[in-house]
Formats: sequence, structure tokens, C-alpha cells
Amino acid sequence: MKWKHALKDYQLYLKIERGLSQNSIDSYSLDIQKLILFLEENTINSSPISISTEIIQQFIYEIAKQVNARSQSRLISGLRSFFNYLVFEDYRKTNPLELIESPKIGRKLPDTLTEDEIDKLITAIDLSKPQGERNRAILETLYGCGLRVSELVNLKLSDLFFDEGFIKVTGKGDKQRFVPIVPITQKYINIYRKEVRNHINIQAGFEDTLFLNRRGKQLTRAMIFTIIKQLAEKIGLKKNISPHTFRHSFATHLLQNDADLRSIQLMLGHESITTTEIYVHLDKSHLTKVVEKYHPRK
Repeated sequence: MKWKHALKDYQLYLKIERGLSQNSIDSYSLDIQKLILFLEENTINSSPISISTEIIQQFIYEIAKQVNARSQSRLISGLRSFFNYLVFEDYRKTNPLELIESPKIGRKLPDTLTEDEIDKLITAIDLSKPQGERNRAILETLYGCGLRVSELVNLKLSDLFFDEGFIKVTGKGDKQRFVPIVPITQKYINIYRKEVRNHINIQAGFEDTLFLNRRGKQLTRAMIFTIIKQLAEKIGLKKNISPHTFRHSFATHLLQNDADLRSIQLMLGHESITTTEIYVHLDKSHLTKVVEKYHPRK
């Protein structure tokens, strides 16, 4: 079996069997492509079926010189998943990463913004330009609904159910969920639609896409990052922020205001409650308040 064939089969498995998004599939594929490149550069003639633990260790040792422990751990996890697939399909008897341990890493707590910092970022938007109204609606939606950047750029007009107070969000693995949308966020989306979007020459295929660039096409993920980075620089914000920071802030602020974890999990689209639990670590005072409020011997 050749690497190209094995990778193609694995990508199909990730899409059909595991229902992963294209971004996740690309991430897993990149791990394998790095290994293939390493073999080619070092003229090592090993197939996916014959490659040994020793060769994998050499590869990881080289990678360790270039990336941090967290990236190494993610790479090892990605390769382990690939070889588990080959074992499952009876291409191999054993997984060459069975005895390879991931580097020890601490659990990284997500960065968050204060309510004041969010207000300053939104206030810094230049509303004299057409894209200003769009950018305000984007930030309000990221923070107001806790969306991933991929969910934001793929949001459709047909996903907006303002009368019911919800939007339909398509998340990882094409899983759909309904997220409440507050009146203030609805207001800024409607202003953008009326004053900006309705005056754009929309390209074919993007008629239902909510957030568009000036050429009438869907915004890229990179463009959302750029908008946020420029606003952070404009107000002199020292934190390293991204679109995901607004999602983290959404969850953290809900928790601080006594929302329950299960509700936050549903709104964020987390498959497991353990993923949502990381927000408890950001503000342990929440745990104290819960005990003081609900424990019978308070």
C-alpha cells in the first residue's frame, strides 16, 4: 500500500465514518503529509504497512526541534489515529505509535476579554465605511452567540429565525444546533443587511450567505482574524486575541452570571461536557457561589 492511497482512504473514513469537518480532515492529513515529506527528504523507503516505531521516533525527534510540546502532542495524536485506522482495516497488525508517549503539557486555559474590552473593540470600528456596519455585526454575532469562526462565515440568511429568537448554526461534522440570539445582535445584523448587504452586487452562489466581502462573496476565516487583529492594535490591546477569544468570552461571562454548564455546552455545540468544563477553571468563584447557594448546610 502506498502513502497516497492510504491517505486518501483515511480521509474518506474521517469524512464518512467519523463525520469530521473539512478543517479537521485537513489537520489530520497534514500530520501524515509531514511524515511522508520526512521519509522523502531522508530517502527512507517505508510504506504505511512497513514503517517501524524507530522511524516514527526519528521523525518526532526532528519535529520536536521545530515545534512546542503542545504541537508535538497533537501531531502524535494525529499519527496514532491514522495507524489505528490501518490496524482496524487489517492493513497492519500493530500501531507503531503504541509505545510512543506524548510530551507532558499543562492544560491551556483560553484567553478571554472583559466586557469593557469587548465594548472598546466594537466602539473602535469605523462606521463611516460600509464594512464598518458589517464588522460590528460580525463581532456582535461572535460574542453574542459564541460561534466558531467557521460557523460565522458559513452563516446563511435562511439560518436566521429572529421572530423565534434563534439562529441555526452548522458546527463540526455538519452537526446543527439552535443558538439564542439577543435583540441587540439582531439589531446590528438587520442594520448591516439593510444599509450594506442590500447594496452589494452579490455573486452567484452567495445569495444566501449572510456576511459578504465587497465583491459579493463569502468572507474568509483569515479576513475575520485580520479585522479583529487590526481593532486590537487600534485600541492598544496587549492580549493576543482571535475570533475564538469572543467565543471563550461568551462562555466565561455566561458562567460568571450563573448560567449552568449544560446550557453553555448546548449553545457552544460541545460534544462532551468535559470540553465545556474548562471554563470553570477560569473563575473558581463560580463554584463557591454554587455551593453557597445550593448546599443544604450553607
